[in-house]
This record gives sequence, C-alpha cells and structure tokens, in this order.
Amino acid sequence: MAAKKFVPKPQPKKKDRSPLSDLDKVTLREIKNCAVHVHKAIEAQGKPELKFPDRSLKNARYDKKDGYFVMGRSRVERTLSVNTVKSFAQTLKMMALSQQLVSEDDFATKREAYYVSKNWEEAKFDEQPESDAAMDDIEALFSLEGVMREHLRFKADEHGGKVAGQLVVLDRDRESGRPLRIDCTGFGSGAYSIPTSVEHLGFETKAKFILVIETIGMFERLSQHSYWKTANCILIGTAGVPTRATRRFVRKLADAHKLPVYAFNDCDPYAFSNIYRTLKVGSGNAVHLNQFFCVPQARFLGVSPQDIVDYELPTHALKDVDIKRAQDMLKNDPFFQAHKEWQKAIEMMLKSGQRAEQQALAKHGLNFVIDEYLPTKLKEANKFLP
Repeated sequence: MAAKKFVPKPQPKKKDRSPLSDLDKVTLREIKNCAVHVHKAIEAQGKPELKFPDRSLKNARYDKKDGYFVMGRSRVERTLSVNTVKSFAQTLKMMALSQQLVSEDDFATKREAYYVSKNWEEAKFDEQPESDAAMDDIEALFSLEGVMREHLRFKADEHGGKVAGQLVVLDRDRESGRPLRIDCTGFGSGAYSIPTSVEHLGFETKAKFILVIETIGMFERLSQHSYWKTANCILIGTAGVPTRATRRFVRKLADAHKLPVYAFNDCDPYAFSNIYRTLKVGSGNAVHLNQFFCVPQARFLGVSPQDIVDYELPTHALKDVDIKRAQDMLKNDPFFQAHKEWQKAIEMMLKSGQRAEQQALAKHGLNFVIDEYLPTKLKEANKFLP
C-alpha cells in the first residue's frame, strides 16, 4: 500500500501585528530598494551587482578615540553571472524571507531559516554554513543603515549570558505587549538569561558598575554569595567569548546608566584577544557592526600577568598555540599595538611562559576572590589595563 502524501494544514490567520518600529521600516525599505535595483538592471539587460563591505581585519582600523575597530572602504562585489546565479538567487530569497518575518512580526532561528530554504527548489542551501553566510552578507549590505541580523529577524542558536544583581530589566509580553519588570535580584540560586534580541529592553538600576565574568563557575560563586549586593554591582557571566546579544546588552546598559564596565577573565592569550578584545573593540569579521556590539568603556580588571606575581598564583605553561597567538597580538593586532600597557603585559607573559585561570585564586581560599582580591583591585580601578 502506497504511503499517504503529507499535506500541510492551512495556517491559522495571523494576528494583527503591532505597529512597525522605525528600524522595521528601514529594514523593509532597504530590502525593497535592493530588489528594485536588481530588477531595473535586469530590465535594462545589464548585469546586477551587490557590493558588500569587506569583513576582515585587513579592512579594519582601531580608532582610539571612538574605542573600537572601524570599517575601511574596501568592498567585495558580486555580479550576477552563470557562476553566481545560485548564490545570487539565495541572497534574494533570504531577503524575501526577512521581509516576510518583519511584516508578520515573527522571527526564525538560523537553523530554521536553513530548513525553510528546502522549499526553494534549485535555490535551496545544501548546508547551514551556506545560509549563515547569506545572512551575514545581507546584514553587511544593510549595516550602513544601522540594520543588524536581529532587525532582519534572524536569531542565532546560542546561549545568552547570565545576569545577577542590582538590575531591573524592562521587557514586554510578546502576545499582549504588556510591560514586564524582571528583577535580577529575585532569581534565588538561578540567574536571568539574556535573550537573543535585546533591542527592545530597558533598564532600571542604581548599581555602581558592571562586572563581566569569563567563566560561569566564577559567576556562580559571586552570584551565590551575593557579591553583587555587597559591591552594589551587576554580574554578567559570558561562558567564554560573549555572544552578540550579551555584548549588545552590556553596551546598552552601560550607555543608558553611564556605568563603568570591568572584565574579569583568565590570564592567557585567548582570554585577552578573543574574549576581552571582542567585548571591548569588536572583531575584524564583524567590523561593519562593531559600533553596535563593542563596549569601548570596558577595562580589564584581571587576572593579569602582574597578578600572577603579586598573588603567587598557580600557573600552567603556555602552549605553542598560546605563544603564537600572543606574538601575533603584538605584531598584527591594531588594538594591542595602540596600548603600551597591553604590550608590556603580553611581553611579561611571554617572558614568564606561564598562564593562569580565575580559579587559581582559590589557592588562598574559596572566597578569597570575594573577600580580598576584588575589593583590593577595585580600589585602584584607574590602574586596570585599557
């Protein structure tokens, strides 16, 4: 007996969406303008082209005044041809999906968008990295107008940061639009999770500073012992490299309440270049968006190479990959080249050949970090690495 063919049920009628935001209008306008540009070129029997910003460190310069990597003028041009017809069609289909999502006040995860493309016949994506790249291209194309992936209504399949402390997050109920007040002091042994899109959030706080913590283990220690209460601060755990949403959350919060931001990381080249630098100034492959996602007011509290000496911390030998990364930071990274304090710290690390973790502070007692290390360091915040 032949299997029954699956027939999708009719979709329920969509609810009336809330009014378009200004950025929704900009997003729809840019998609339409791009489509019109391509259509006119085809009608004139020309070759449509799309020009994308070159997303690389080569097309970035560190602007010390603004405090982040700024995009240069280099562009990558994609012209419709026999060889590019599929990728060109995929880019336009992805724009059409974005237009639908914005118009219906909906969203799609990056994984869902990949599977939606399976309905696009010959324009479908074979693997998700291809659809992710198309999203990145569209975001880069519209970035000069302030449009980000979140405004295109595509969400990453990634965890958000954890938040605890003296903060009320102002959100809204998606169905009713009713305002929601989320008190980050009231999660008990848990914590507030930063959502994948934070543009609509507001904040209430009387905290003195934001402490961004690399490891969730250290975040849990400080949170469980209510360090945020005694220090009157906001704790944010990143679990490694902070996600886009986490960086945007910190930036919006710091700007809104003019709060200093201190980074509490491991002492190794990866923590310096991939975690802290990404938080503070952004990265080369996202140079078109750094002005939105970096936190230029951030300063590096520790753990520093000097802390290893001052606190006689247990260490691990630098691996070959660590040494190579540190040397590359000194030779090729515009951020570290612009700050002699960082050059001195990196050279000190290379000379010692050692690295240390946040948890090494436990040598002096599990709560040494709360009772001694952080209070002592915070008395001299002006000495933090830039």
